[in-house]
Amino acid sequence: MPAFELVVVGSGGGPDETNLSAYLLKPYEAAWEDGILALEAGSAQGALNRLLQQNPLLFNSRGDSVSKIYTASEIYSFVRCFLITHAHLDHVNGLVLSAGSMKGPRKRIYATKHTLDDLETVFSDRIWPNLASWNEEDEEHKLLYSTLFIDSKYKLVYPGISIRTLCLNHGHNAHGEYESVAFFIRHDVHNREFLFFGDVEPDSVATNPQSINVWRAAAPKIPQKLSTIFIECSWPIGRTDDTLFGHLNPEHLVDELTTLATEVVKFRKEEQSGTRTRPARKKQRRNPISQEDLVGALDGLRVYVMHCKDDLSSDANEPMRDVIVSQVRTLLEVKRLGAQISAVEQGSRIEI
Repeated sequence: MPAFELVVVGSGGGPDETNLSAYLLKPYEAAWEDGILALEAGSAQGALNRLLQQNPLLFNSRGDSVSKIYTASEIYSFVRCFLITHAHLDHVNGLVLSAGSMKGPRKRIYATKHTLDDLETVFSDRIWPNLASWNEEDEEHKLLYSTLFIDSKYKLVYPGISIRTLCLNHGHNAHGEYESVAFFIRHDVHNREFLFFGDVEPDSVATNPQSINVWRAAAPKIPQKLSTIFIECSWPIGRTDDTLFGHLNPEHLVDELTTLATEVVKFRKEEQSGTRTRPARKKQRRNPISQEDLVGALDGLRVYVMHCKDDLSSDANEPMRDVIVSQVRTLLEVKRLGAQISAVEQGSRIEI
C-alpha cells in the first residue's frame, strides 16, 4: 500500500512562470482536507486554478461515493506547512504572491536559516508586504518561519510525517557558494520515505561535493524503505559544465545515480560480510566495485525527473521533459543499474 499521495502543481524550472516547482503532499490514507504539506511553492493558486478547470476531480479521493470538487483557494486553505529547499523565485514565487490571500490556519515555512533569511528580504514591506513572522505568538502574520537544521535527525513537521534535511550545492554567485537542500520525507507509521531534491550542482563540478552525503544516507534504505526519488535535471545533453549554473544535465544525473548504485553495493557487501557490525581494529582493504557489481543495484527504485527548463524559443513539438528523460534512459541502459526513470508532469497525481 502506498504511503503518500502527491499532486504536481508545477514541475518546470522556468522560464514558463505558469509551471514552476510546486507539489502538494498528504499521507495516502488521509483526506486532502485533513491537511496538506506543500513541497516548494514556485507556482500556487493561479496554476492550480487552471489545472482544476481542466480536471475538476484532481483531488477527488479514490473510493469516494460522491465526487468532491474543490477550488484552488480551498485546497491551499488545507495546507499546514511549506517545505522550501532554497529561496530562488522559481521555488517561492507562488508562496509570496499567494501569502496575502491564503485561508485556513497559520502556516509554517520550514527551511534552513539562510533560506528563511532570504525570504525575509522579500517579505520586507518593500519587495512585498511583510506577511511572515518568527514569532510563534504572532497570529496576525499568516506565515511562520520555522528553522530546519542540517543533521542526522528527523523533525516532525506534520502528524505522522518527519523530515531529515541534508545540504546540497547549487552553484556559486558573487557572495560565494550557494546552497540548496534535499529532504528525506518519512511516513512515521509505515516507516516508508522518499527523497526530494532541491536544485543541485553535480558533485564532479562542485568545489565541495555534498550530494555524496545524501546518497550514503539513502543507500541502506533502497528499495524496501525508500523506493522513490525526485531529482532535477534542468538541461539536455550537451550543456557544458560552465553553463550548468548549479544544475544537472543527463550525463551528470547518470553519474550521480551511478554514485548511488555504488553506495548501495558497498552497503550490501558490508552487510553480507558483517564488516558493518564488527569493531574496526584496523583499516580494512575494500574490494573495488566493478561495473558488473552495479548491474541491477537500483532495481525497485523509481526516479522522477523534474525542473526541466523549457526552450520557449524553439518550435519543437516534444516537451523538454520528454527529451531529457529519453536521454537519461538511453545513458542508463548502458549501465544497467535498474532504476525506472519517469518525467514529472504538471497536473499529475503520484502515489509513493
